[in-house]
Amino acid sequence: MTAAEIVEKLSANFYQKVGEWHEMKASPYMTRMGSYMDVTDASFIRDICLFLRDEPDLVFNNLMLLSSLDNGDKTFSVVYHLESMTLKHIFALKVTVPEANPIVPSVVSVWNHANWQEREAWDMMGIQFQGHPDLRRILLDEDYPGFPLRKDFKTPEFFRGMKVPY
Repeated sequence: MTAAEIVEKLSANFYQKVGEWHEMKASPYMTRMGSYMDVTDASFIRDICLFLRDEPDLVFNNLMLLSSLDNGDKTFSVVYHLESMTLKHIFALKVTVPEANPIVPSVVSVWNHANWQEREAWDMMGIQFQGHPDLRRILLDEDYPGFPLRKDFKTPEFFRGMKVPY
């Protein structure tokens, strides 16, 4: 199934909840891996992912990567790179939320291996995944101040009474 057919199927089933398709055309690799569809209503990401997983002609049975980014405009994004291992197609979704309230529904109930990827996005960016079974830091100590991948992050001079060596 082509990306255009997947976009058409999502648009037909989720109307205003999905937005624009962004196709990168710089190279075949960028077309395949850099293209994505906006999800305009973050609260529907779990429903959209369930649809993509369970629809017989889509069968996106693998979350290859969940990544987060600070857009530099007081918003954060979560990008879901999906793969159908049986039907051999890939697709990406992108959800953008405000920095002031970075909450996205968890997709752990859709793909269990999203667990650690969501925890990393929480740990590094401070994006909260609503409904996550164990949302706690995975790389840093629980009392570490702030979220290191945010563009406005300032490395603390001291942590637990010790000078930070930067």
